[in-house]
Amino acid sequence: MNRIISAVVTASALIFGVFLPRGEAVAQTAKDLVGTWTLVSITREQDGKKTDFFGPNPQGQAIFEPNGRFSIMFIRSDVPKFASNNREAGTPEENKAATQGSLAYFGTYSVSEADHTLNSHLEGSTFPNWRGADQKRVLKISGDELTLINPRSSATGSATSVWKRAK
Repeated sequence: MNRIISAVVTASALIFGVFLPRGEAVAQTAKDLVGTWTLVSITREQDGKKTDFFGPNPQGQAIFEPNGRFSIMFIRSDVPKFASNNREAGTPEENKAATQGSLAYFGTYSVSEADHTLNSHLEGSTFPNWRGADQKRVLKISGDELTLINPRSSATGSATSVWKRAK
């Protein structure tokens, strides 16, 4: 009897050791996505070249609620303050820097576990062309790290954003 148990334990260890992936499992469910995330990086890839889409130290936050609502915001950390201290009285250069140095959007979302995608309907966006649009991102969650890949960014090329779960 002990030989049978020993053989079963050994076989199980071999099967699990060979067929299960090493390291932390990757989750892709809506439940795993729920919460607040802070931006680590966002890069754009175009013609094989990667650049920091919102500068070297971007700021941002993504919030995914359990009811299927979300909001996402990206901001360059080096956007200069307005000299007038009045957001309605910015110079053309200040307004351009603020507009090109930030992006925010919100709406509803769902997760497709089958193809590991985040599907969102944008109700509003600081980039007006996205208002009312449906978008799809490749979704990867591993522990407290979220990666979203947009094959068609708001500029050109693809964009990859990496987030850490807020504590």
